Amino acid sequence: MTGHMEQSIFTEPGKAPGDKELEKALGKTYTSWNEIRGYVMEHCPAATEEWNYSKFGWNYRLKDKKRVIIYLMPGGQQFRASFVLGQKAVAEALAGDLTEDIKASISIAKTYAEGTGVGIIVNNKKTAKQILKLVDIKLKY
Repeated sequence: MTGHMEQSIFTEPGKAPGDKELEKALGKTYTSWNEIRGYVMEHCPAATEEWNYSKFGWNYRLKDKKRVIIYLMPGGQQFRASFVLGQKAVAEALAGDLTEDIKASISIAKTYAEGTGVGIIVNNKKTAKQILKLVDIKLKY
């Protein structure tokens, strides 16, 4: 659910993870990773996907032109889904039917010039379903 995960499980520069490595690292949450990925691609057909390396290791992004829809950072048996939400998206998320844990994460998240940065640890199917609701909200604004 919500929580802290600062570092990708993949930290070797110049070597983005492949599907086999990702599946091994994520374990049972690999299905949820692919469900979220597929959902974004289905609801935003212009989306492009890319692996990106930073000081936190490898993370995966789904973008629509220049705007990142969602960041996914692989961990051990879990991953972090992150969004930058604008003011209207935050208001809708807090008023919607998301779990109290997720609403709490959104309400305490830091707000920057580009929006509120929200990171949610996905380690079960219930949380993955909540991420799909956040994708819907993100795509709306």
